[in-house]
Amino acid sequence: MVEAIRKSLRDSKTARWTALLIVAFTMLCGYYVADVMSPLKPMIEQQLGWTSSEYGFFTGSYAWFNVFLGMLIFGGMVLDKMGARFTGISAGILMVVGCGIKWWAVQTHTLDHSTVHVFFWDFKSQVMLASVGFALFGMGIEIANVVATKLIARWFQGYEIALAMGLQVGTARVGTALALGMGAPIAAYFKSVAAPVLAGLILLCVGLVAFIIYCAMDRKLDASEVDTAASDEEAFHISDIGKILRIRGFWYITMLCAMFYSAVFPFLKYAPDLMVQKFQIKESLGGAIPSILPFATIPLTVVFGRYYDRKGKGASLMVLGSLLLVLVHFIFTVPFLNSWLVALVATIVLGFAFSLVPSAMWPSLPKFIPQHQLGTAYAVIFWMQNLVALWGVPYLIGWILDRFCITGTRVADGLSSPAYNYTLPMAVFTGLGVLAVVFALLLKMEDRKMGYGLELPCQKA
Repeated sequence: MVEAIRKSLRDSKTARWTALLIVAFTMLCGYYVADVMSPLKPMIEQQLGWTSSEYGFFTGSYAWFNVFLGMLIFGGMVLDKMGARFTGISAGILMVVGCGIKWWAVQTHTLDHSTVHVFFWDFKSQVMLASVGFALFGMGIEIANVVATKLIARWFQGYEIALAMGLQVGTARVGTALALGMGAPIAAYFKSVAAPVLAGLILLCVGLVAFIIYCAMDRKLDASEVDTAASDEEAFHISDIGKILRIRGFWYITMLCAMFYSAVFPFLKYAPDLMVQKFQIKESLGGAIPSILPFATIPLTVVFGRYYDRKGKGASLMVLGSLLLVLVHFIFTVPFLNSWLVALVATIVLGFAFSLVPSAMWPSLPKFIPQHQLGTAYAVIFWMQNLVALWGVPYLIGWILDRFCITGTRVADGLSSPAYNYTLPMAVFTGLGVLAVVFALLLKMEDRKMGYGLELPCQKA
């Protein structure tokens, strides 16, 4: 009887997989909103009159508060101090409020032809308000990302942790796939770029309710783990940040994450336009091929996550995934490879890369970072990802397109927008992939030196 009482709720396979399902669904709703504007770039230029630089400015605004106000790292510290329930619900509310502001900005005509002066620059009021909303949303979803990752590490440590983290990422990417595949058709049907954003706002409300339901399970997990009450030695302290930052392997994972995702997330923001501009795919179908990527990650993360759990080779999986990333972007860079079939095959291969690296990277961190520091450690990694992959590179690509890549004018449905050559932006993505390979190799060498166990199985025998 005593042993039954002491048994943790996470020892129940049904309980831990139910928790994963709820958390992954909440993240799916968030990722739909994060990417729903990506297939709308040509329509945004036509209907709202935005330039590529303004679109890049808006896309990069996702990371403003996370990077420049340090809110993501602060959120990780709050998570380690206050717990997942408080932090997760707060993040969900931020996501809803931010998406609501973004939706109002793109659907109203109140802001037409008005500008706002910020520091030394003038911006269209619509662009700025939509960007502020997206920044609030970005703060919420990135903190939610940290919460979800730590929750899964807690529920699945010693069990199917790599598989679970891979599935969480893969399921969340279904939201990206829905955004890329359905965003443009919804906007075309309602003749408004605001319509798919409104659909996202409704989804976020459903996702927040789902997480509140999960909180009941989290309370039961706390009650079941009688041996895990934090002592003074186990509690998070500010000094723990310095301990984390002194680990060389942590920095290699951080930079691998930043470089790898810099060649994936910004690419997805521009991929539908790339399909239209280079591969001559109809605008309403521009997101169809990129939407295959998130769907492809689901079965692949099952395979690679299960492999890491049972066989190990996590560092090697990260190297292989980074090499595939370079191959894919090099194919997209070559000008004469402009058949839709080439785009389809390259996107499928990118799905392998996008499954290999996350399936191995996220469950590797708990192998050398203590549980009570894990939220902060993940937050620092996500902060770097926000700085480079979600703010700097999206704006850089938009600036490159406007400055060096305009080749003429396109006309669709009686509306004109610039025509672009995507060779230079794809070369930038290729270079970022090369850097990802470098840091993956450095991580593998550091693991061999320090014995982190990245090449060992995650699951207990």
